Parts: sequence; structure tokens; C-alpha cells
Amino acid sequence: MSLQIELGERSYPILIGSGLLDDAASWDGLPAAAQALIVTNTTVGPLYAARLQQSLVGRFGRMHLVQLPDGEQYKNWDSLNHVFDTLLQQACDRKTLLFALGGGVVGDLTGFAAACYMRGVPFVQVPTTLLAQVDSSVGGKTAINHPLGKNMIGAFYQPLRVVCDLYTLRTLPAREISAGLAEVIKYGPIYDLDFLTWIDSHLEALRQLDPAALAYAVRRSCEIKAAVVGQDERETGLRAILNFGHTFGHAIEAGLGYGQWLHGEAVGCGMVLAARLSQRLGLLSADRVQHLADLIARAGLPVRAPRLEPDPAANAARYLELMRVDKKADAGQIRFVLVDDAGAAHLRPVDDALVVEVLEAGCA
Repeated sequence: MSLQIELGERSYPILIGSGLLDDAASWDGLPAAAQALIVTNTTVGPLYAARLQQSLVGRFGRMHLVQLPDGEQYKNWDSLNHVFDTLLQQACDRKTLLFALGGGVVGDLTGFAAACYMRGVPFVQVPTTLLAQVDSSVGGKTAINHPLGKNMIGAFYQPLRVVCDLYTLRTLPAREISAGLAEVIKYGPIYDLDFLTWIDSHLEALRQLDPAALAYAVRRSCEIKAAVVGQDERETGLRAILNFGHTFGHAIEAGLGYGQWLHGEAVGCGMVLAARLSQRLGLLSADRVQHLADLIARAGLPVRAPRLEPDPAANAARYLELMRVDKKADAGQIRFVLVDDAGAAHLRPVDDALVVEVLEAGCA
């Protein structure tokens, strides 16, 4: 099936199905180029790079491959420069097409490389993790991490298309499936409570990689993200709701050190904290908070935040320091995505004292 991200001249399709990686039709209509570069990592590359190359045979004069180390800690300048080194060493021009074959790290980094090289070359997202298929590959957010903040160096840069082959999910470890489920669950509280109910009743099927359940979860997640991005491409308002749980989650990732927790694990825990903050503000009932926390736990995700410092006051101070380095912050004031019982999301500042109370109750 195919969905469309409607962004005027930057519109593009999201292809969702099984076996798309090996289907030559998945790549029909891409622009002609003398060269193409596949960027992947040392885990995904041995599984799928040769298959993608074979599927692209005859479409480009020369194809190159970059395999980066696997892990969030490698979403950095060194990896980005590795991609640039290859492009320059091979004398790649402005028509060179980049393919991001992997999860969110590969997709974000490749997209940022495409945005920067020669001030912009085309690229295609080929996400191979559940998290990337339902979230990070869609919408044109590209970035690398900085030691002081996640995804703080990047650009909005849309791909030519997104190709989600559901077969690639069969090689994911259970921990990666759980991490992806965090981003699936996210869409329920912020946009579609009926979808949240569906996830609740199909959670075990999703964890067992049931093909029909996965296909629906990926499709509905992409539909919601496409609708939101189509209205607010550059996150000036509505799109910020897609960051439910991410303010706490990014602080966890940066505070522990990138790669200690998977992004989806941090977001899952962050959603529990954001829900409790919503409850403290009178937006969300205790029953709804408990239901969401139970669902996240059933998905195999942590619901208690790690302590970044042993002393409670120092721990709260460290969290607040990290959360102020957040793209939603305004003049140093932290703004959170909060949810209510009606299934609506709200972006608003919250007093530090209330955030500290939630952290003290929610940290392990």
C-alpha cells in the first residue's frame, strides 16, 4: 500500500508492504544518477545491503556502500564525516542518490548528510526497524547528536520516498521491537484513542510480529504522522505533539550516555512521566495514567526513570538542565507535551517545582 505526505512540491509516498526491498517496482520513478550511495550499519548491512544493491542493479552507473558502527552513540560528527569522505572520494555530484538502510540512527544521519552535501542531494529512506518505520523515517527530521543534547544539530530535509519492508522486522531482537512499540503507542494518547484501544488488544500479536497486526500498526502510525506533518512541516505548532514523552526521554538518553537505553525505551518511560505531569495539572485522570503505564510495561518498556545523580536534589537539577536543552524550550523555559482524557495533546510550560515532584515520584 502507499500513503502520501502532502507537502506541495516536496510531497512523497510512503510504501508499506512485505518484500518491498526485493521488488524492483519499489524503486521505479527515482531520478537517474551516475552514482548512488547506500548508508547502513554493521548489523543491518550484512543482512540487507546486498539485496538492496541487487534490486537497484542497472539504475545507477556505480553504487557505493558505507557501513557505520551500530548504536546511538555513533550518531555523531565522525560518522557524518565518514559519509562525506566517501562522497568526496568518489567524486559524487549533486544528482547522487543516497539510500538510508537501517534504523533511526542511519536514517537521521543519512538525511542530514544529504541535506548538507553540495547543499542538498536526494535521498530515500529504507527503514528496517519498527521505530524507524512508524516514526523517524517519516517527516524529514534529520540530525546528529551532541554530547549536551540529542538531535540538536540537523535540518528539515524530506526524502524522495520511504520504503517500509515489513519483512525486515523479522530479524529484529525483542528489545528493538519493544522500543518501536513506544512510538506506536505514542500516537494513541495524542491523536487517536481508538488506535490506543486497538494497540491494547493487539499488543501480544505485535510483540510476536504477527504480519497483519504489524501492517496495520505501521500503516495507522504513518497515516497519523503524515496528517500532522502535512499541516506543520517545520514544527512551529501542531507537530510538536509528536514529541509526547520525548522531553523526559531525551534527557534520559543524554544523561545516561547515548546507547545505554534505546530511544524507544527512553520515550516509553518519558510518556509515563509526561502522563503523570498531565495528571498533576488536572488534564488526565489517574485511571488513564495507570492504563498507559500498564500498557507501556506490557510492551516490555521501562516505566521508572533512572537516577542520573544519587542525591535527589542533584538528580532533579541534572534532569532540568538537560531538558532546557530541548527544541521545544522557549527562552530557557521547558515546555512539555501533555495529554488529556479526550485524547488531545497540549504544548505548555510547566513550573519546575511540579516537574521535580514528578521526577522524585517517577525515578527508580
